[in-house]
Amino acid sequence: MGVKKKKEMQVTALTICHQDLETLRFLADVEGKNLASLLLYCVQLTDGVSQIHYVKQIVPLLEKADKNGACDPIIRSCLDILAGIYLSLSVKNPLKKVLASSLNGLPEFFLTEAIQSFTSRLQEELNTTDLYSYRKVIDNISSCMENFDLGRAGVNNLLKNVLHFLQKSLIEISEENRKFAGNRIVQTQLMNDLLVGTRVSVMLVQKIQDIQRIHLKTSSSPTWQSMCGLLSIFTKFLSDDDLLQTIQSTSGLAVILFIKAMFHPPEKIPDLISSLLLRSVDCTSIPDWFLNCCRSLCCTDVSQSTLLFLCQGTLTMLDWQNGSMDLSGEALLLNIVHILFTLSSQIKESTLELFLSRILASWTNSAIHVLKSSSPSLKNSLNGKSSVVGRLLEYVYTHWEHPLDALRHQTKIIFRNILQMHQLTKEKSNSEVSGLAADHFICDLTEGLLRLEWHVKGKYTCLGCLVDYIGIGHILALAKTIPSQILEVMGDQSLVPYASDLLETMFRSHKNHLKSQALDSTWIDEWHETWVSPLLFILCEGNLDQKSYVIDYYLPKLLNCSPESLSYMVKILQTSADAKTGSYNSRGALGALMACLRTARAHGHLQSATDTWRNLVSSARIKQGLIHQHCQVRIDTLGLLCESNRSTEIVSTEEMQWIQFFITYNLNSQSPGVRQQICSLLKKLFCRIQESSQVLYKQEQSRSKHEPENELTKQHPSVSLQQYKNFMSSICSHLFEALFPGSSYPTRFSALTILGSIAEVFPVTEGQVQAVYQLSHDIDVGRFQTLMECFTSTFEEVKILAFDLLMKLPKTVVQFQDSEKLQGLFQAALELSSSTKPYDCVTASYLLNFLIWQDVLPSSLFDSLKTQQTACEDGDKSAIVVERNTLMVIKCLLENLEEEVSQAENSLLQAAASFPLYGRVHCVTGALQRLSLNNLQLVSEWRPVIEKLLLMSYRLSAVVSPVIQSSSPEGLIPMDTDSESASRLQTILNEIQPRDTNDYFTQAKILKEHDSFDLEDLNVSVQNIGASAEVKGKERKTCDVTAQMVLVCCWRSMKEVALLLGTLCQLLPMQSVPESSNGLLTEEQVKEIGDYFKQHLLQSRHRGAFELAYTGFVKLTEILNRCPNVSLQKLPEQWLWNVLEEIKCSDPSSKLCATRRSAGIPFYIQALLASEPKKGKMDLLKITMKELISLAGPTDDSQSTVPQVHALNILRALFRDTRLGENIIPYVADGAKAAILGFTSPVWAVRNSSTLLFSTLITRIFGVKRGKDELSKKNRMTGSEFFSRFPELYPFLLQQLEAVANTVDSDTGELNRHPSMFLLLLVLGRLYPSPMDGTYSALSMAPFIPFIMRCGRSPDYRSREMAARALVPFVMVDEIPTTIRTLLAKLPNCTDQRFRQNHIHGTLLQVFHLLQAFTDSKYRLNTYFQQELADVAVCTRAKLWLAERQNPCLVTRAVYIDILFLLTRCLDKPTKGNQPAVECLGFWEDVRRIISGSELITGFTYTFTVPGLPQYLQSLTKLAITTAAVAAQAGEQAGNIPISFSQLLESSFPEVRLLTLEALLERFSTAALGLGEKGLPPLQRNMGETFLMLAVKENHPECFCKILKILHCMDPSEWLSHMQRCIHLTPKEFLIWTMDIASNERSEVQSVALRLASRVIAHHLQMCEETRDSVAPTLKQWVQLVVSSCGEHLPTESRLAAAEALTSTTPFLLTSPHPVLGLQDTLALWRCVLTLLQSEEQAVRDAATGTVVTAMSQENTCRSTEFAFCQVDASIALTLALAVLCDLLQQWDQLALGLPVLLGWLLGEDDDFVVHLENTHQVEDYLFEKAEINFWAETLIFVKYLHEHLLRLLSTSSRRPLSPESLRHLRRTASEQGHLLSQLFRELPPAAEFLKTVEFTRLRIQEERTLACLQLLAFLEGKEREDTPVLRASDSPAEANQFTLAKTETAH
Repeated sequence: MGVKKKKEMQVTALTICHQDLETLRFLADVEGKNLASLLLYCVQLTDGVSQIHYVKQIVPLLEKADKNGACDPIIRSCLDILAGIYLSLSVKNPLKKVLASSLNGLPEFFLTEAIQSFTSRLQEELNTTDLYSYRKVIDNISSCMENFDLGRAGVNNLLKNVLHFLQKSLIEISEENRKFAGNRIVQTQLMNDLLVGTRVSVMLVQKIQDIQRIHLKTSSSPTWQSMCGLLSIFTKFLSDDDLLQTIQSTSGLAVILFIKAMFHPPEKIPDLISSLLLRSVDCTSIPDWFLNCCRSLCCTDVSQSTLLFLCQGTLTMLDWQNGSMDLSGEALLLNIVHILFTLSSQIKESTLELFLSRILASWTNSAIHVLKSSSPSLKNSLNGKSSVVGRLLEYVYTHWEHPLDALRHQTKIIFRNILQMHQLTKEKSNSEVSGLAADHFICDLTEGLLRLEWHVKGKYTCLGCLVDYIGIGHILALAKTIPSQILEVMGDQSLVPYASDLLETMFRSHKNHLKSQALDSTWIDEWHETWVSPLLFILCEGNLDQKSYVIDYYLPKLLNCSPESLSYMVKILQTSADAKTGSYNSRGALGALMACLRTARAHGHLQSATDTWRNLVSSARIKQGLIHQHCQVRIDTLGLLCESNRSTEIVSTEEMQWIQFFITYNLNSQSPGVRQQICSLLKKLFCRIQESSQVLYKQEQSRSKHEPENELTKQHPSVSLQQYKNFMSSICSHLFEALFPGSSYPTRFSALTILGSIAEVFPVTEGQVQAVYQLSHDIDVGRFQTLMECFTSTFEEVKILAFDLLMKLPKTVVQFQDSEKLQGLFQAALELSSSTKPYDCVTASYLLNFLIWQDVLPSSLFDSLKTQQTACEDGDKSAIVVERNTLMVIKCLLENLEEEVSQAENSLLQAAASFPLYGRVHCVTGALQRLSLNNLQLVSEWRPVIEKLLLMSYRLSAVVSPVIQSSSPEGLIPMDTDSESASRLQTILNEIQPRDTNDYFTQAKILKEHDSFDLEDLNVSVQNIGASAEVKGKERKTCDVTAQMVLVCCWRSMKEVALLLGTLCQLLPMQSVPESSNGLLTEEQVKEIGDYFKQHLLQSRHRGAFELAYTGFVKLTEILNRCPNVSLQKLPEQWLWNVLEEIKCSDPSSKLCATRRSAGIPFYIQALLASEPKKGKMDLLKITMKELISLAGPTDDSQSTVPQVHALNILRALFRDTRLGENIIPYVADGAKAAILGFTSPVWAVRNSSTLLFSTLITRIFGVKRGKDELSKKNRMTGSEFFSRFPELYPFLLQQLEAVANTVDSDTGELNRHPSMFLLLLVLGRLYPSPMDGTYSALSMAPFIPFIMRCGRSPDYRSREMAARALVPFVMVDEIPTTIRTLLAKLPNCTDQRFRQNHIHGTLLQVFHLLQAFTDSKYRLNTYFQQELADVAVCTRAKLWLAERQNPCLVTRAVYIDILFLLTRCLDKPTKGNQPAVECLGFWEDVRRIISGSELITGFTYTFTVPGLPQYLQSLTKLAITTAAVAAQAGEQAGNIPISFSQLLESSFPEVRLLTLEALLERFSTAALGLGEKGLPPLQRNMGETFLMLAVKENHPECFCKILKILHCMDPSEWLSHMQRCIHLTPKEFLIWTMDIASNERSEVQSVALRLASRVIAHHLQMCEETRDSVAPTLKQWVQLVVSSCGEHLPTESRLAAAEALTSTTPFLLTSPHPVLGLQDTLALWRCVLTLLQSEEQAVRDAATGTVVTAMSQENTCRSTEFAFCQVDASIALTLALAVLCDLLQQWDQLALGLPVLLGWLLGEDDDFVVHLENTHQVEDYLFEKAEINFWAETLIFVKYLHEHLLRLLSTSSRRPLSPESLRHLRRTASEQGHLLSQLFRELPPAAEFLKTVEFTRLRIQEERTLACLQLLAFLEGKEREDTPVLRASDSPAEANQFTLAKTETAH
């Protein structure tokens, strides 16, 4: 929110040559008042900005001179020098424009002299012969032509010379460009010069057209010859595909412009250009000069790009306005559009596609100009129903979803222009309404767009254009609910911008329309109903994403349009805020209210002062919002407080209090998005404080002059400033407190981020600037130590934040006096850098960087380096100190690394176990990355270090590379030369044996049963040993070495080496010439690094290694492509050709890996291609793709499949690479062909690679899958769009599909699968029909339909299913009923003798999927839909035998029944007093007959071995359930229903029972929630008995679970009374039975049983005392069950059930004024609540929060807190729960018994601390075992809250609650624990917080618990804190002391 500082203008000072300077000195007068003096003073200045001031004085000075001054030689000389100055300035220098602007005001009597001077100087410029100075001259010509009268006059005088110069320069630059082919850097500059030269030529001819006619009269004139020469050049450029497309495009403009200027007569120009474009030029009828200049354009084989740019030139350069075009011009216009349509189907390159879309949009603009005064024939050719407009619309529909944003934008322009064109072709209408109704084109267009699905982005833009064109009234009449429909889709981020823009267009149009027609202000009510009411519904009820996007995008636009609507929204939301409080997944009205107010305040619709908007919302509501259970409500409330449209608005005292309250409970947010928003909003608040404080300081300073008033409090500014200071200090204190031991990752992340923002917003000030706050003033030693300890976090983000914060603090804050401590820190860093734990070296890196940058390295490091220290005294002190420190640390690390590599060369096992190498390299890379390596001062010392670093990297790589390059999945471990180590490798070797070599494809391998290595060649005798190997470490300690340790050592070492080499390439300056002193990397070293990467990428098998080698290699290739050294620049190209050649040869001995998806080869090629400059021609990509696609195609040579596999794998990687963007799209079609054809290969490896490539292409074409649905609409495309983008696939897919269909149709009946059927159907199934698909396309979908239908006869079940899915998009929605009837007619009759069930099944599946698509379409609610369905129902009756027993195949019976089921859902249902049509009535009778005659009634004779039985059972059951439900709804008698629910539940098949139970559960759940219709009363009554009996006898687990769920949903009073009669169990026995199930069954059943038992208990406790007493004895078992269900190790479902059980029984067991349970059991339940509130699972915490909300909302507890009846977050629920519990202990008068238990919780007695410590010492040191990671739960937060509440409770208690005996026992326990802690602290090593982080943190947490307990005990005994025998200072390390003291001070 802070105001951005204005960027300072950089102006290069002007200079003049020595001769001109001497002239000025000679001419300057003594007084310094003449022009020469002014210029002399000006040029002597070194500041360009100051010079501007003097340049502006030139003309005023000349105006003072009289007219005779024109003859003054001084002025003449000065004007000459000014001309020289102007031409010497660069084109981007602001001085050039200032000088031109000044000289434009030159007095008239000086003009002649000035023009002569400029002409003379320009002539000198034009005479230059230096090619690399041409660009400057061209720029000068351009500058002279742009708003500079003198310059333009000079160019006019020298027109002949200028044209000749442009011709000469373009020819020479073009030739130079050709010479430097391959040198991208030079070519880029030269091509840019060509582009500018071409543009200047165009501008020259445009601006001096009137004058040039004089020069062009004779063909022999030099001007004419130059024009012809330039035209020839531009024609050549236009056809030269090696040039940039922008050059070709500009050349197209130039060609048409020059033809227009030179061709006579002008009226024949359109005919000439038409013949050029149509390639029908008559060479006999055109002038010779034209033929000579444009011969290549007169040929028939003109390229697509040439034609395209000629079209562009024609549309841009010819005059289409003001009726200047005759009939030939109109014909040219139509010819152009037809050529563009043709090119549209041919062009594949994305850049040309973009050009074409822009040119097409330009064509529509030209058409609009011409139509304003055109002939009737053109209007007929361009009206709405014309073929041209149809083709334009088709272009819009097929490109409005294009991946390129710019292209999508052009479709919007084209559509809008189509509407304008149509308007211009229409007859004038008297009535707007009647005109609209009669306009069939607009009506059809509107209806078609409205029928489209809302996921189509183009729909929004086109509807927006239509609204602008016809208004909103017509659209609202067709679709009244359109606002709600659009708001519904705003949960999809990709659609939100489009939807919000359309809504804005609509509601603004509607507002204007209503206002124009209304007589009073009542129109606003209709507007609110239409646009605001749907918004409020979404805000209260919509899903999270939907609400967020509506608030961010729609709400601000609505308020900007109608600010007065805010009060309307607030009024409605205030009314419903209490009723709709929201929850963890719903914002409720409170959330909506906060969102509206936040948006309004941020956009300036609320007055700034707090008291003005506080009237809209109370303080209590704001506090509720700040701790609401829904995260977005909290964010919006915080946003309301932090955001303001005024950056200097003063923050009120109340706002500051609310912010402090918010921070207390919201730092620990698990959502990264929420954390980011919190930090961002608080940063805005800090910016407000900073900027408003500056205003307050100014007010304070001016107070002596007048009395200003603070706008909020009318208090003195100094008071507000002090409040700011106190507030910021308080915030920082809280944030530092949040970094306590064991704090969670989110808490630390939030606290450090906010502290970083504070340090950034309130920087250390220098000079006179006043700062309201500085973080450094609040940093003491304890807080500094806290920040240092953040380096030990296992999350690198925390380390980064802590390091950055420490770097922002001034160095004076960080004071290290203790050299021993420094040495300890440095040693700790070195030790961590060689740790076997991979994350330790990251900590080491940050520690070392901190010591380097704070210049606090121990002096011992420099003892041997005194000479270097003395050399570091010149230059920038701080920079050179950091450089020296970095150098020393790297030298130290290198020395250690060298020693360790030498040991690793002897024994890799010892290295892996003791010093796994990679940590040292990581620290070196970390140190280098923070240093500016381009400005090194100790270059001579760095060179040997860099050289040594490279050698060491290669040595290290050589040690570990055999493992990485092994063929085995994890890597091969080589033999060590150390015999002791080698003898222990057998087990590890057996774990990771290689399974493949590169002769994989040429020789079949049969693995032996126990395949093992042949170790003979290793000359080592290896004996079998146990599961791991033991070696001796550095200190001869036995270490346990596993394969994992060795592998991690190797591949992480390779990773770090790759990153180091990549960093060196990226950051180090390269030597431009071998002996130069400015670079650190030599050319030879760069080549070595490249060869290193090449070797590892092409030979590594281990993915972890080559992926990271790739990261380093990418950095190298990016540098090489920008390198001015030509030999280095060409390296990537050479490497690419070499590897492609190696891939082409299929030599089995090649080291390239052909398995594992070609391992690192695709990565290698990706790196080479992705680094190619995207703005160039991408030649490497084009050639590579051509090679790969030719290799990937099918081959006749069966021996050469290896190149094919490589090519397919590389293509897959390239198509996946997003950096290649749209440049890869032209190859998609060829890639798809290769994949589909490759799938037919007999070689498995080819088929496998083809499948992977095909999958990638599907993603590339249709986008990343975002929906759960297999065919999500977001990942589909209309057929016309698909085939328009990939037209080559149309004939290919059709041909392949025909081949597939022919194999399926064989009469033999045997299984004959075509391999590519699956892929073909997969592609076709991704397409979908669109109402906008026109009939203009040659790419019709119709030919595919018969082949897809035939594929449905495949003997393969999955293929038949896919064929059915694929058929749907090829049939238009309105043709579906006809197609269904046709398919049904093809089915056999029951009398037919021969038929195939596969064919029947395929046809039925097609009918089913078509019917499903039809029922999902937009026709659902109209009569046409019902009539068509009724006709289909009639057709189904003709083949009804397929659903009956006459059909022996259960699979086809099941599908036919599914079709009937689909019809039953959509046809009109019979209801009371309403009978459907006769056809439907007959259909319902048939359905009943099928069910009555089915096996559900008669019984089954099948077993599960019969194919299709489960599917048939499920289909039949669904139909029976629907029939029973419809009959019950209609009120029919039970006897008329073919089968009842009870009968279905008695089925012997679990599938039938399960489906029935699911249907009933859905109905009972809906009834329990009070949603929907009451429905099925006969069924719900008296079913309790049925479910009770089922529960007792059901054996199927899923059915049993559903029964228990139904019983849980039902009111217990409905079935408990029948229990004894039905199942002979008393309530107590039933409860015991339920709890036994909850104790013994699997988790889901257990959870449901626990919920049911809890509901029954709650019911009994609610009833009379007699029933309450009957279940009381079982409550103890229930308590134990709940307690056992709350463990963090248990499944989430168990803990959720426990939370629900607690919530349902809270009023009776947890908060009852008269406890039913004993105190111990009650407290055990409360402990469960507290445990669940500290769960790591969000869902569990939310459920437990529900328990707390219930607990504090009871009659006896609602006054315990201020948040009764509020939905709160778990973070505050923890302290609220403790508040309620303490209050209840007082109410129950159980403080004496309860307090010891609570003190035990505080001390952590239930955590068994001692046992935990013993286990810690015994536990094995696992490689990747980190600290106890907590993402949410924080032990010390619980301790803090419990301590606070107990202290408050004891303070308010009137008498001492505990006896001395109880106190003594507790004190003894706490004291013993304190002494144990002291002993353990002493046993820790120095710097334990870094070296033993886990143990150190655990001890610190327990220390805090012990201190808190001892403090309370001291309070109970009436003693002071100092008398308490707590830990002494000497008992724990200084580090712990500093923290502990700081903490205990804040614990109060």
